[in-house]
Amino acid sequence: MYCFFCKKNIQEINFRNTEMLERLVSKSGKIKAKKKTGLCATHQREATRAIKRARIMGLLHFVAK
Repeated sequence: MYCFFCKKNIQEINFRNTEMLERLVSKSGKIKAKKKTGLCATHQREATRAIKRARIMGLLHFVAK
């Protein structure tokens, strides 16, 4: 299984792109593990940082509704 971001040649994960980030968050609001998302370690760290920034900015929820 290949990393989605490596395959699409996406260099930067933007925290404003909430549609993409919501796919990396579970129904309960937790960040999915690397095994579940299929991301490489570098992109998993970038995605985690982007999700946390989006939560602080109020774009994503901290917990499920």
